[in-house]
Amino acid sequence: MDLRPNKLEIRGDDRLLIEWSDGQKREITFGELRKSCPCATCREKRAKPPQPAVGLPVLSMAEARPLRILGMKPVGNYAYSIAFSDGHDTGIFTLEFLRELGAEVPA
Repeated sequence: MDLRPNKLEIRGDDRLLIEWSDGQKREITFGELRKSCPCATCREKRAKPPQPAVGLPVLSMAEARPLRILGMKPVGNYAYSIAFSDGHDTGIFTLEFLRELGAEVPA
């Protein structure tokens, strides 16, 4: 079966609901989407050992604001590109990967 999103909906201030062609609904927080970004830069950052804390991190203005999704664009028939409010927009989220994220919402 070729699963496709039938509906994408922003819920509240921090969640994305995806309704799939087989009837399943999954809800994903913006934070989970951002932390799961599959781009090369984000994968490299996740693979590095954590740096020792030497003080408080300095955040940009975009990073200090609540995370939001500014837009989602289809990439071919297999993925979505997601633009986040922190300025990050290079991840290509395949449909299979999106299907794995978040939690199933009971019907």
